[in-house]
Amino acid sequence: MTTDKKRIAILGSTGSIGTQALDVVASHPDVFEVEVLTAHHNALLLVEQARRFKPNAVVIVNEEHYEFVRESLKTEPIKVYAGENALSSVVQMDTIDMVLTALVGYSGLRPTIKAIEAGKTLALANKETLVVAGELVTSLAREKGVNIYPVDSEHSAIFQCIVGEFHNKIEKIILTASGGPFRGKKPHDLKGVTLAQALKHPNWSMGAKVTIDSATLMNKGLEVIEAKWLFGLTTAQVEVIVHPQSIVHSLVQFEDGSMKAQMGLPDMRLPIQFAMSYPERLKSDFPRFDFLNYPSLTFEKPDMETFRNLALAFEALNRAGNMPCVLNAANEVAVAAFLKERIGFLEMPDVVERCLQKMDYIKTPGYEDYVNTDKETRIRASEFLNGRS
Repeated sequence: MTTDKKRIAILGSTGSIGTQALDVVASHPDVFEVEVLTAHHNALLLVEQARRFKPNAVVIVNEEHYEFVRESLKTEPIKVYAGENALSSVVQMDTIDMVLTALVGYSGLRPTIKAIEAGKTLALANKETLVVAGELVTSLAREKGVNIYPVDSEHSAIFQCIVGEFHNKIEKIILTASGGPFRGKKPHDLKGVTLAQALKHPNWSMGAKVTIDSATLMNKGLEVIEAKWLFGLTTAQVEVIVHPQSIVHSLVQFEDGSMKAQMGLPDMRLPIQFAMSYPERLKSDFPRFDFLNYPSLTFEKPDMETFRNLALAFEALNRAGNMPCVLNAANEVAVAAFLKERIGFLEMPDVVERCLQKMDYIKTPGYEDYVNTDKETRIRASEFLNGRS
């Protein structure tokens, strides 16, 4: 059966980005069609989504939930698969036009690579893919003629600013950061930070891992690395500025000194929709920004001494090789420990710094080097947390 609709595979459909992507699909049923939905362990929501959107296939990565999903969907004409290998295989289906990768963390790397190898257009919300293996992923995308459209609000802003400017040289880009819930705090203020406090982001509604990364400014560090690869920049061309109102989502400065900014209320559905619909802009009912409601927009320098993760991300990017992979793996272990309340807020950058110091440096890593670096870093980070190194 042929269709003029864009057929979307949403990897991580039960998470924050995935559920908002389905909101976009539901608002434009004449434009989009869901082909594949995947979830790691939220089987109940995956089943609800499958019943509503009628995809060709679903994947539940945690195989313990396979029977539940299969039984729940046995009356539906939907294929049900399970496991990480299925996740990497399903993205290669001929019926898929675009793969939206909304997976969290390192888990997004392999299916993203498989989607590129299959020639699928990517809407990328999994920043860790480019953090871990930016050179490999972007080189493969060029080789396969695959377009990667960013979903992160900051990178979408940069992309929107350079549409129509692709022939003009970028002098630098400026990524904006809200500063998170602890903006203006110093280390002595952060010693007693609780998990509940760290999970209260002032402007955005996101998943737990991304919210903690935003509180430590690691999220902005990961975005710096992602921006370098998405837009072919040097480290010196990427700056970060704190903008508490989160209205200016990022800026581009061209070599003539002119600057462009993309602005709007904090709402992830806008960059999701733009990535999914590009090059068209679809009508939306999203809330509109009114300057009179924001008479003052402020900007300030990030405090990289207090929020050391941002400085560590720049260090990893400058060292290059497998160091961004080390940074990401160590951070994932540290955040997981904080979410379980095993370590304090200020201990997370300690884990990252220790791993950057101790892990072996590989100047030009291949895919297996990234896999091994990720695995070994997680072991080293866990040993550090357990007090054995």
